Amino acid sequence: MVALLGLAACGPKPKTADEFPRQETVLIGVAWGDPTSFNPLLQNPSWPALQNTTALYQTFFFFNQLTGELEPQVASSYREFPDRIEVELNPAAAWNDGKPLTARDVVFTYNRLYRIVPGFPAWQYLESVEMLDPESPRPRRLSFKLRAENRNPLMVLHWLTLNYILPEHTWEPMLKAAGNDYNNLSKNKMDINPVGSGPYRMHSYSAEKIVLERDDGYWGNAAFYGGQRPAPRFLVAPLYKSNDHYSMALQQGRIDASNTFIPRIWLKARKGVRAWFDEPPYFPPGCIPTAFINALHPPLDDVHLRRAMAFAINYDDIRELAVSGYSLPHEPGFILPFGPEGKYFSKEDALKYGTYFDPSRAREELKAGGYTSVFKDDELVELRDRTGKRVPTLFIQCPTGWSDWESIIRIMVRGMRSAGIDAREQFVDSNTYYKALAVGDFDLILTTPSGMPSPAEPWSRLNGVLDTKDWAPLGERMYANMGRFNRPGSPGYVPRIDELLTRIPVTTQPEERAALYRELNRLCLQLQPALPLVYRPKSFYEFSSRVWTGFPTAASPTVSPNIPGEGPGIQILWKLRPADAK
Repeated sequence: MVALLGLAACGPKPKTADEFPRQETVLIGVAWGDPTSFNPLLQNPSWPALQNTTALYQTFFFFNQLTGELEPQVASSYREFPDRIEVELNPAAAWNDGKPLTARDVVFTYNRLYRIVPGFPAWQYLESVEMLDPESPRPRRLSFKLRAENRNPLMVLHWLTLNYILPEHTWEPMLKAAGNDYNNLSKNKMDINPVGSGPYRMHSYSAEKIVLERDDGYWGNAAFYGGQRPAPRFLVAPLYKSNDHYSMALQQGRIDASNTFIPRIWLKARKGVRAWFDEPPYFPPGCIPTAFINALHPPLDDVHLRRAMAFAINYDDIRELAVSGYSLPHEPGFILPFGPEGKYFSKEDALKYGTYFDPSRAREELKAGGYTSVFKDDELVELRDRTGKRVPTLFIQCPTGWSDWESIIRIMVRGMRSAGIDAREQFVDSNTYYKALAVGDFDLILTTPSGMPSPAEPWSRLNGVLDTKDWAPLGERMYANMGRFNRPGSPGYVPRIDELLTRIPVTTQPEERAALYRELNRLCLQLQPALPLVYRPKSFYEFSSRVWTGFPTAASPTVSPNIPGEGPGIQILWKLRPADAK
């Protein structure tokens, strides 16, 4: 992805505070840093063009993480076949300039726009996207043909819940003006009246906030909500600098909902702040923050050192102290031992092969690898390898200001140093972090494989840790397996891992799929390609009812636990009412 010039601090002029009446405005904590670009073709655009944001641009389906089902959005249905997935669009779908949204827009989006986006992931799994009724005046039926050499219906469904559909009639002229060149097209900031199909339009932005305004002609009002409009006229994302700022704003009623990490949320209840549950773990867990280990930085290619690190980590401290108890107890491996994934988890394998917190086992692994830890006055001085050479300090990286991740790393460092492993914290700005993650410029780095809600889990998480299909050397970008584990052709290469990743998505028998998942997770337990650390919600969901009521909870699960404007959380906006409404 190209680097972009920052936007001017003002952009379209924002209204003054009194022009956004509080009882017509929902404020959400969802955006970080100054806006850079609202171009949805970028890898990391600003909200609301950010992936899984559904206020302005829309996808075919929502993925409901509570039910595991795909819910209609632009599309009304889909059917799976051995070689393709067929999708039918909602006949009412339309753009906010009044033009119909048809299969022609979908074909243009995929074949003209997504074809030129470097590394666009859906094309790893797709052979073609074609209309099935091209002669119709309003074509609605589509075929997503699976790539024969990389057949993966799970990931095609995954991208149908995340890839935006864009209007041909506005993007075709821009594409032509850009000479069909992605670099030129990506320079368009898309900040002035972009055409979308969602319930809100871009209104204004500044260094302080991003503002959307309700589209009263939104096609979904009649299609899904009986003609009702969303309650808030404005949807505003104030821009704060840290989790702590968002926490304070939520307690003071300056925002209504947030997906940021807020520690000890039970202490905020007296300020009217709540989460999905009223007791631990407070949020439904759905992903596994993980420390990727750079296998191309010796001696991190040594399984004994990797397993020693895993045994040295106090996972209970991470759960209780770093993430405020927002997790269930840790089990080794990359499959969630509960919920829909629980049927693939083996407690027997976890006990036999897994790495639970055990400092004595950590020291045994170091000894087995020929390592010697040198202490002075109970303080670690250095770690030496089997030749007596000092092992360089291992730095564990995450972005500055991500307070829960910073705390996780401090706990990791404390445990490793106590066990005799020379590790230190490394907190960097987010731009440095994202670049380092992609090009492999790290020893260990925290990330979340398969961080978005997905119908492809747990395959997408395991693939995020293990995938070797798009291998790139250090210095070049990878978007999965950034630790570069299991390099094809290397002496330690395990081809069975790639075989299992290929077979699982095309297996239709539940018993066979469960056996394949168990085998793949068992290899992870034995080889320790990365360090799974804690169970975290896909997205935090906190809200305050000071100004608006009607937020869903586990006791009233009218919508899945996403804040307004994030994935299916957009549906909350039709359920909210002003707190003082009579």
